[in-house]
Order: sequence, then structure tokens, then C-alpha cells
Amino acid sequence: MTVLLALSSSLLWGVADFLGGKVSRGRSTIAVVLFSQTAGLVVAFVVAAAAGSFADPAGYVPWAVGAGLAGASAVLLFYRALAIGTMGVVAPVAALGVIIPVVLGVFGGVMPSALCVVGIVWAIGGVVATARPAESASRAGQHTRSVVLAVAAACGFGLLQYAISGGAAYSTVMTMLVMRCTSVPLLALVLVLARRGGHGAARGFPPRVVLLVAAIGVFDVGANLLFAVATVSGALPVVAVLGSLYPAATVLLARVVDHETMSRSQNVGVVVALTGVAMIAAGS
Repeated sequence: MTVLLALSSSLLWGVADFLGGKVSRGRSTIAVVLFSQTAGLVVAFVVAAAAGSFADPAGYVPWAVGAGLAGASAVLLFYRALAIGTMGVVAPVAALGVIIPVVLGVFGGVMPSALCVVGIVWAIGGVVATARPAESASRAGQHTRSVVLAVAAACGFGLLQYAISGGAAYSTVMTMLVMRCTSVPLLALVLVLARRGGHGAARGFPPRVVLLVAAIGVFDVGANLLFAVATVSGALPVVAVLGSLYPAATVLLARVVDHETMSRSQNVGVVVALTGVAMIAAGS
């Protein structure tokens, strides 16, 4: 069940990231993230009310606040990288943030089995291979900038996953809710400051785009919730790696929908990553 939950979270993250990258092109990245996370806040509030989670022990609060700050920063950087770079490159680079919760989990005394360790190495190796640019990519400067942004986002995503696992030990649903209660006001402030600085959106948000942005928020909070539940029942290093395989979905959608080309190394990387998943599942 842990493997299924973690993989489901990675699938939802992958779809959300693809849509986020698409919508952010030509629009204010801050506005896209703010509106999507606001939708996620509404969903988290409804789930918390329905589940009666408001009475849960408050130990999740500091973890959730940290997760909200890390997540908002990471998503802003990541969507910007997706908007200016190649999705097939940016998404796998951002997934390298998995190293942070894996290392912190091991230091915390959570040791996966030997087969899981091998699977983790394979999965991370597959992500690295997938991060190599396709041979047709010629925008060197923009490529470099997008990769730098993706690396910064990776650090935020790694801290996000670790913080979610800490808060989930007390309440998975309330961790999601407080995360959004932290990130939404922060993003609103950043958007106001950006608009005052003359950095407005080049394109608006017609009804179809609004629905897409809302879907991004729903997918994202759903992925976070599944990941949180998985960390309660499974070892953080294992769950973190499985949850960070979302680039596979993002890259596949970019290839099918946007016809982005993938190099041989990227194709091999996907296969290697999936092999790692199989090892992790077998060793769990």
C-alpha cells in the first residue's frame, strides 16, 4: 500500500507540474502558483472539516509552516524553470531534491532494506540520466538558467517532503491545510510587490485557464496528502524516492502533448528509474 500511495502521489505531481508549466508560459508565475494553491486551500479545508481533523494534536503546526514556506518557494522556482526551459530536462533535475529526505531519513535511523537501497540508487541514477538535454536543444543560455532554477527548486522540494513527513506523524490533513494557510498569504504578498514593481502578467486568465489552474491546485494537494499518508506507513527514504518519480509523467505528457523530443539517454533514464521502482517495491 505504501508503494501504491507514493507512486500515486508522484503521478498527480507529474500531471500538476505539466499543467503548471504550460499555464505559466507567458503569464505571471506568481499568479499561477497563488491561484492554484488557493484552490488547494479550499480543498484542504473541506477535507479537514469532513474528516473532523481540527481537533487533532497541534504538533503538526511547525512542520506544516515549514512545508508551506519551502513548498511555495520551490513551486515558484520550478514553474518558472518549466516556463522557460525544456520540461523533459527541468522536471528530472528538480526531482533530485529527493536526496535531502533520503539522507535526513537515514540520519534519523530509518534504514531501508539492501534491495531498497539499490533501487534508490537506480531510481536517482535514472532521474540524472533523464535530466540530460535532448540533442535538439540549442538554447544554451536559457537551458542553463532553467537548470539553475530547477536545482534551487529541488532543495525546496526536498525540505518540503521532509517537513510533510514530520507533520504527518500528528495529522496528515491538518498538515496540508496549514501548509496552504502559510503559502497563500505569502504568495499574495509577493504578487502585490511584483505588481508594484511593474512585473505584471503578459496574458490573462480566461475561464478555461482558470479551470486548469484549479485542477493544478487539486492535484497538488492530493499528491501532498497521498505522500503524507505514505510516510506514516512506510520508510521516508523509500517513500521520498517513489514520490519523486513524477518527472516520468511530466516528461511523457510533454512528449505526447507538446511533442518534445527525448534523447537516447533520457529514454534510458526512464527505464532505469522504473527498474529502481520495481526494486524498491520488491524490497519494501
